[in-house]
Amino acid sequence: MSARRTALITGASAGIGEAFAGVFAANGFDVVLVARREDRLRAVATRLAAEHQVRAHTVASDLSRPQAVRELCDELIDRDLAIDALVNNAGYGVPGVFTASPWERHAAMLQVMLVGVAELTHALLPGMIDRRYGRILNVASLAGLVPATAGHTLYGATKSFLIRFSESLSAEVARHGVHVTALCPGFTFSEFHDLTGTRAKVSQMPRWMWMDAPTVAQQGFDAVMAGTPIYINGGVNRTIATLVRLLPQRLVSTIAHRSGSRYRNAGDGG
Repeated sequence: MSARRTALITGASAGIGEAFAGVFAANGFDVVLVARREDRLRAVATRLAAEHQVRAHTVASDLSRPQAVRELCDELIDRDLAIDALVNNAGYGVPGVFTASPWERHAAMLQVMLVGVAELTHALLPGMIDRRYGRILNVASLAGLVPATAGHTLYGATKSFLIRFSESLSAEVARHGVHVTALCPGFTFSEFHDLTGTRAKVSQMPRWMWMDAPTVAQQGFDAVMAGTPIYINGGVNRTIATLVRLLPQRLVSTIAHRSGSRYRNAGDGG
């Protein structure tokens, strides 16, 4: 077993997940990269190993499968890999109104973003507690802190779950040397909007509302190392979250609805 600490990152083949892999590797962590696309994972692993002289392992896995977390944990045991840091980053949205997609599509998304996150955390947490060291980053979203709008019906709900889950777990395990952080980025340049078919719509958003993935990842790394339970990326997003708490709820909901209608087609998910 490596004497270096090891970080496992889900959704590590691109975007924020790939950026997290780079940040952890740059800080001396070996990495275990998990995603569906094995060719992309291997390319990322090869680059990180060369740039940072770390061990970069890959596990191709479709986390929407109910048995995926159990199989992943078995793979870690087979490779004698102890996980010191976990980044639950894998996720996506289902565009359109709730009934526009079959339940199977929603269920797969919930498996990745809610059930799988809780299950993988539950599986890896005891080892962190035993070793008196652990870092768990759950990539939530500003969407989990602001009023919901029509379309992507379950997305904001799952992100709200991640925030409260992280907050509660942080209070439970801090005394064991384990830090838990819910990271709440806003609009971030990545493949997310391409996969959900919303690129054209969200590209109309002002450029000052966007952040780049490496910055989001670095801020997340710093936050979990500092033991911050909830971290909102960027001054603009922190201002929005503050206004949501301070302004009358009816006004906030009206603004959110109008903004959501402008940048998201709830009927067809475009």
